[in-house]
Amino acid sequence: MARILISMKDGFLKTIDKMALREQRSRSELVREALREYIKRAAAVKPENADKNASILEDLLD
Repeated sequence: MARILISMKDGFLKTIDKMALREQRSRSELVREALREYIKRAAAVKPENADKNASILEDLLD
């Protein structure tokens, strides 16, 4: 499995960690699941919304 490095604000990471702890899974699994859902939703929307979807994802990671 490949590893990636991403940057995010400390407060957002704390929120992710709290949710992962509450759901009793790792931070990595939580992020993978979030990206799976994003990809599934993005595939269901029109291609002309790709820029908007990318912007939303960037905002979530900031």
